[in-house]
Amino acid sequence: MKNCIFTKVLRIFTVAGMILLLNSSCINPKNTPVNPNASIEARELLEYLYSISGQQILSGQHNYPHELTRSTDSIVAITGKTPVVWGTDVSSLSDELFNEAQRQFQNGAIITLMYHQVKPFHHDSLGFSRSVKGMVSDEEWAQIVTAGTEFHTMWLEKIDQRAEFLKKFRDAGIPVLWRPYHEMNGMWFWYGNRPGPEGIQKLWKIMYERYTQHHQLNNLIWVWNANAPRDWKDDEAYDYHLFYPGNEYVDVLAADIYKGDYKQSHHDQLIELGKGKLIALGEIGDMPAPEILDQQPKWSWFMCWAHFPWTHNTPGEVRAIYNHPKTTTLDEINIEKNLK
Repeated sequence: MKNCIFTKVLRIFTVAGMILLLNSSCINPKNTPVNPNASIEARELLEYLYSISGQQILSGQHNYPHELTRSTDSIVAITGKTPVVWGTDVSSLSDELFNEAQRQFQNGAIITLMYHQVKPFHHDSLGFSRSVKGMVSDEEWAQIVTAGTEFHTMWLEKIDQRAEFLKKFRDAGIPVLWRPYHEMNGMWFWYGNRPGPEGIQKLWKIMYERYTQHHQLNNLIWVWNANAPRDWKDDEAYDYHLFYPGNEYVDVLAADIYKGDYKQSHHDQLIELGKGKLIALGEIGDMPAPEILDQQPKWSWFMCWAHFPWTHNTPGEVRAIYNHPKTTTLDEINIEKNLK
């Protein structure tokens, strides 16, 4: 099973614009995407992630949209190795971003994209600090999640713009680990701390249905990415389950962990919530000590935040995680590909 899927995924991630429609007879139906119309590329990617679950963890690095390779390049400079997962943010919709993502994919990388969405009634130019951060009122939230209202229409316009951009990836045969509304269980973003069926669960479901049914974005793997729960003064993040839309809307459950907060419960509670679905470290600040990977073996990938490899980690700490026997790098995948 593992060799079959691994070979096919390697082909998908290294053939430029000419995806082979491969025989999927050895795919386990239990490991298929939640979108029943998912593309073969998305199905192969998810199956590959299941095939390495508990055995390997893929290395990953986020890059800011205005410097699309700087942080990944820093990992290469420190370790001599290249991360498998390349991430960035579709708050930018530039040709440069898509072209770089396509180049990364053609070189064998797995692509993950997030969206720091500004408040629906704000112009995108207000950006992170002036709009993404900060709360909306209860009345504003009710409008955002209610079809036909002014704010809901504004919200749709923003996510539809991103959908048109994501269609470039679909049409190029690029599967995407899609993780919108990350850290929704925290208290720092406008969509945060909205638990329950009328909160972020509802907004997630509306986006999922809009993207899969209306836009037919069948190349997306849906990554629900909470913050690791914490009881820090004025910086709380609440229990995962209060914000979870349900297994029928999520392919991968992920946690963001900063300040070295690698509690075993952050790992174990995600496994319990997902009932066997994949889990991942969607964002990290301080690299986990190597023993964490032994104690928490189910993380499918980790992705360090941009600049953090040198601002919050020593070169020795970066090398330690990249030299761990379970950590897989792009160089190793490409070597394996050449041996097939």
